[in-house]
Amino acid sequence: MSKLQLDSRGRLQHLLTLEGLERQTLVDLLDRAQRFCVRPGAAVKRHDLLAGRTVANLFFEPSTRTRASFELAARRLGAEVLNLDMSMSSAVKGESLVDTLYTLEAMNVDLFAVRHKDTGVPELLARHAAPHVHVLSAGEAHVSHPTQGLLDVLTIRQRKPDFEHLAVAIVGDVRHSRVARSAVQALHILGTKDIRLAGPKSLLPRKGEMRGELFTDTDKALRGADVIMMLRIQKERIRSGSIPSAQAYFKRYGLNAARLKLAKPDAMVMHPGPMNRGVEIAADVADGPQSAIRIQVNNGVAVRMAVMSKFYS
Repeated sequence: MSKLQLDSRGRLQHLLTLEGLERQTLVDLLDRAQRFCVRPGAAVKRHDLLAGRTVANLFFEPSTRTRASFELAARRLGAEVLNLDMSMSSAVKGESLVDTLYTLEAMNVDLFAVRHKDTGVPELLARHAAPHVHVLSAGEAHVSHPTQGLLDVLTIRQRKPDFEHLAVAIVGDVRHSRVARSAVQALHILGTKDIRLAGPKSLLPRKGEMRGELFTDTDKALRGADVIMMLRIQKERIRSGSIPSAQAYFKRYGLNAARLKLAKPDAMVMHPGPMNRGVEIAADVADGPQSAIRIQVNNGVAVRMAVMSKFYS
C-alpha cells in the first residue's frame, strides 16, 4: 500500500493511508497545511495551484464536514469540482467502480476523493487509475481516514508541538473507528509513545491490533492526559446491546467537566464529529475553553488543500 502511494520518483501519487508514510512526508504536509490555514472571519485567499484540474467527490456514505471541506479545498485551489450523488449514479444500475473511474477519467477528471463503507475501494481505484490521476481516501470503512488523521495532528501541533512527550487519550468506539486508526498512525509517525485507547471492552480493538495501551477505566486513561479525543458512538451499538444505554454510557465513559479535571490543566479536547452531546461529551465541555473541536473543522479545509496541492508540486 505504501509503495502504491508513491510514484517512480518517490513523490506522493495517492493518499490512501498514513501507515508507512515517512515522517518527513507527513511533516511537509502539515507545514503546507499550516500555510493554508485561515482563521474564521478572515478573507479567504484564492490560489491557482489546481487551475485547469477537475476534482470529483465520490461519496458512497453520508457526510457533511468531510465532503464540504473537500469541495471548499478544491475550489480554493482553483479546481473545477464535480460532486456526484452516488445513490443516483450508474453504480445503482450495476456499473462497476472501475468503470465509473474510467468514465470520469475520459471526461478529464484528474483527482478523485473517495469515501466508501467497504474496505479496499480507494486502493482498487488507485491500482486502475491512469498515471496522471490521483486518488485520495475520504474515509474507508473502519480502517482509514488519512486526512482526518492529518487534521487531528495539525490541531494538536498548533498547541502542543512536542509530540514525543504527549499523553493522548482516545475514548469511545475505538474498534470501529477509522478516525482513531489514522490518528494513532499519525501520532506514532511523529513519535508519540503514550497513546491510551479507552472505552467499553466490546468497543476496544483486540490486543496488538492498534498501537496504544487499552483501558476500560476512562478515569484512569484520562489522568494526566495532554490531549483527549472523544469518538462518536454509533446509535446501532446501543440498539444492539453492545454498550449500555446512552445515559449509562455517558456516566461511565462520557467527558464532562469533572472528568476533564483528571487531565492536565491545559489539556485540549477534540472530537471528529458529528457529536452526540450528552453521550460522548457534555455540551459545556464541547463548547468550553479547552475545546479544539471547531479548530479541527477549520483545519480540515487546510489539510485537504495541502494534500491536493502536493500532488501537483
